[in-house]
Amino acid sequence: MEVKSFADIEAEFMDRIRRVVWATVATVDTKGRPRTRILHPIWEGPTAYVATGRHSPKEKHLAVNSNVSLTYWDPGAQVGHVRGDIVYVEARAEWADERADKERIWNLYKTTPPPLGYDPATIPVWKDGPLSPAFGVLKLTPWRIELTGLQVMMGKPALVWKPR
Repeated sequence: MEVKSFADIEAEFMDRIRRVVWATVATVDTKGRPRTRILHPIWEGPTAYVATGRHSPKEKHLAVNSNVSLTYWDPGAQVGHVRGDIVYVEARAEWADERADKERIWNLYKTTPPPLGYDPATIPVWKDGPLSPAFGVLKLTPWRIELTGLQVMMGKPALVWKPR
């Protein structure tokens, strides 16, 4: 069932994200093949940010195809006797390389309580802080978010939001 506004799914979306925290994220490599990894996005409304290695394989993948797919799965969530909440996010990724953006997202991670937040300085290659050449910030702008899970088998429709 399509919803008109992100506000219509925001509470449920954030509840699921808080429970799962880590997302499986897929990119497409330079040969057109899918590649997945586990990342720790932090959300501000319908926009996600990922603190990540700036010069990782993702850099090459995103230079060719900036589309990413994220999946959060909570096998412990339960609807009746059916288990499993899922969030799918399809988004465009772009590097947020401006100093102000890197400092703001560094501080967002640092000041957000765990498990969503953490101190990025604990990662050795980022010991020089948000201006470290190894520190990268990916901004993810969704074109589709779906809240679903095994509850669809119980007759409860998936909720889909697409920005207008």
